[in-house]
Amino acid sequence: GLMTTIHSYTATQKTVDGVSAKDWRGGRAAACNIIPSSTGAAKAVGEVLPTTKGKLTGMAFRVPTPDVSVVDLTFTSEKDTSIEEIDSLLKKATETYMKGVLSYTDEELVSADFIHNMNSSIYDSKATLQNNLKGEKRFFKIVSWYDNEWGYSNRVVDLLMYMIAA
Repeated sequence: GLMTTIHSYTATQKTVDGVSAKDWRGGRAAACNIIPSSTGAAKAVGEVLPTTKGKLTGMAFRVPTPDVSVVDLTFTSEKDTSIEEIDSLLKKATETYMKGVLSYTDEELVSADFIHNMNSSIYDSKATLQNNLKGEKRFFKIVSWYDNEWGYSNRVVDLLMYMIAA
């Protein structure tokens, strides 16, 4: 699959055009440019979900927003399925074993609506697409939002609570 992270700018980026040791684009002003960049997110997904290891590659676009990012994941499923089935499975996960980590929205929301959302990922059912080629039932695009600092901070708190309870 292909994973694109549309990521808010971070403190490591430049406020004005300047030199970057990493790459030329990284030296451009964060608040007024969309900057293509590398990302370790696809590799990290493989570490967390071993069944995806080596099956994802990706890139990032750093965008001029101060908070909230979104993942655009394009993939081919192993079996014929539908948007309705994907929605149903992800909604069930948000209500059971992924509750508090993954949430589901079927509202037409934008990035600012997810600021301070405690979940690590918010699946956007309204943005899910299926390839429209006749007979194609395995090629999909899904979108999931996240507050890149708040969601992470909440997982750190979860880890600390787990360690305290152990």
